[in-house]
Amino acid sequence: MREFGYERVFDVPGAVALLGTDPDARFLGGGTNLVDLMKAGVERPTLLIDVQELPLDTIEFTPDGGLRIGATVTNSDLAAHNEVRRHYPALAQALLAGASGQLRNMATVGGNLLQRTRCGYFSDLAQPCNKRVPDSGCPAIAGEHHNHAILGASEHCVATHPSDMAVALAAFDAVVSYETADGPGELPIAEFYRPVGDTPHIETALPPGALITGVTLPSAAVAAHSRFRKVRERASYAFAIGSIAAALDVQDGAVREVRLAFGAVASRPWRARAAERALTGGPADTDAFAAAADAELAAAEALPENGYKVTLMRNLVVSVLTELAEEAAR
Repeated sequence: MREFGYERVFDVPGAVALLGTDPDARFLGGGTNLVDLMKAGVERPTLLIDVQELPLDTIEFTPDGGLRIGATVTNSDLAAHNEVRRHYPALAQALLAGASGQLRNMATVGGNLLQRTRCGYFSDLAQPCNKRVPDSGCPAIAGEHHNHAILGASEHCVATHPSDMAVALAAFDAVVSYETADGPGELPIAEFYRPVGDTPHIETALPPGALITGVTLPSAAVAAHSRFRKVRERASYAFAIGSIAAALDVQDGAVREVRLAFGAVASRPWRARAAERALTGGPADTDAFAAAADAELAAAEALPENGYKVTLMRNLVVSVLTELAEEAAR
């Protein structure tokens, strides 16, 4: 048993200041990921700073018609919110696809963004892992990797990001707000997660000592016509082997706007920009959807046991976009 301190905080400046007193402290939301990592010995904080009582648990409209979501809003409350279900249905679907009801009742938006990979080598202290111990190696490349990355990986790490919620947020150009001792800041989610490169242990672009305070979803009419689809190895309570958040606006049979983000294929939610460019302005049909998927997946570098993900993601793109196009035509 490793001893650690525990403090509950009630205001954001106090939380940030307390973290600054101990470089080995960690913020604690619902604890659904951090506590597991503590049990495994991967995380060893000397102090847990409980942020659940911070005034960051609201969901409200922004002046431009988007939504501002507080960092301590639970996944269950976010998924059930009427405006989220109406204006960003893929986000609600992604949340409901993740974990179990009990975990969604505890997990927070801020914690969900910061959850760490479920790679078995990362959580096994007997194994090397560059994400856990820099420059120690990545045994997954030659070992068990059937659910690992096919896009954006490197020789230093092939793990995938586990969040379903973050995939939908990536499709909708969410912006993450945070607070540090120097004041507030923001990061577009496209910049929030760092490319894996040769520093897989540095997972986000958050500055040291930062506390996530919320996420803003910009207003986007196309987001109301969206869907999240997750493929997993069992029917429930399992991490994705491939997922997609898609939104589609079709006018007169042509794609006016499209948003695509992939999950479980990279170290971060993967925004499918090449596929979006290929589709915009063109026909909304299965041939175009397949060609766009091929354009995105041309960069895939599969390992011996995860090449199936290329076919899986291609099929997901065609299937989900076809369903959205058919709905638009009704």
